[in-house]
Amino acid sequence: MIITGNHHVTAICQDAEKNYQFFTNVLGMRLVKKTVNQDDIHTYHLFYADKVGTPGTDVTFFDFKGIQKGFHGTDEISRIGLRVPSDEAIDYFKTRLESFNIATELKTEFSQKTLFFNDEDGQQYRLVSDQGLFKSNSVPYEKSPVPKEFQITGLGPMTLTVSNPSKMDDILKTILGYQKINEEESQSLYEISPGGNGARVIMEEKQGPKSLQGYGTVHHTAFKIKDLDILNQWTQKFNELRAPNSGFVDRFYFKSLYVRLYGPILFELATEGPGFADDEESIETLGQTLALPPKLRPFREEIEKAIKPIHTQ
Repeated sequence: MIITGNHHVTAICQDAEKNYQFFTNVLGMRLVKKTVNQDDIHTYHLFYADKVGTPGTDVTFFDFKGIQKGFHGTDEISRIGLRVPSDEAIDYFKTRLESFNIATELKTEFSQKTLFFNDEDGQQYRLVSDQGLFKSNSVPYEKSPVPKEFQITGLGPMTLTVSNPSKMDDILKTILGYQKINEEESQSLYEISPGGNGARVIMEEKQGPKSLQGYGTVHHTAFKIKDLDILNQWTQKFNELRAPNSGFVDRFYFKSLYVRLYGPILFELATEGPGFADDEESIETLGQTLALPPKLRPFREEIEKAIKPIHTQ
């Protein structure tokens, strides 16, 4: 029942077209799947990752129609973590983001060079250097506007901002298997094997108003597990704990389990495969067309009428 790090994070945007432009043209990531929310076919689900959609490199977005702007408070997944290979890559992105009139803040957190910035929705990001740590196994994307040596290589630590740190500490260590490895002021750093930025989360204590989910906030974060057998073991464990959970969910591109262990914060466990290349799209054509899992393909005409087209070729 081993978790091996971050699998993906899913957030909410106001406009899918602007979100696509930001992630591909500014951040230089690849759109590896343009599909719809499998529980709400009127909503896009966009997946950005490395060239092939390696598990642990995915940042995904919903564009729920009519949703309000989110509010960052406490008891939320408050900041998306992304990784780059080196300190030099942090400097590159500082210059790049500022050339797009995006404000940045350079810090050192837990001995790693880190860059903070927001997108136009108010979504909060942390870009962290892998200098001196385990490198990502991501595959560079040769068509990215960002040079190969500076490209984002996957997910870094997600920030869990909570009002009850002792409860979250117990969840991370006792239930999920993380270890607390460092502490700075109001933040604690947790890590799971094999270690490094792709296998870390940050817990931040914050009192005050509760967060409000909307565009500019995170919907859920997913932890990576090997296969369906392990997923089923986690389902059994959560049932024994009487933790509210979805049970097995087949997302076609991976298998999932959703659970609430701490109030409004939604965690997902997701399998490494089968991946994004399928009978509809090859590695070379990922993200170019509206892709649908088999269960939604009979409704393609209805779906295409319900969503605003995005040109992604």
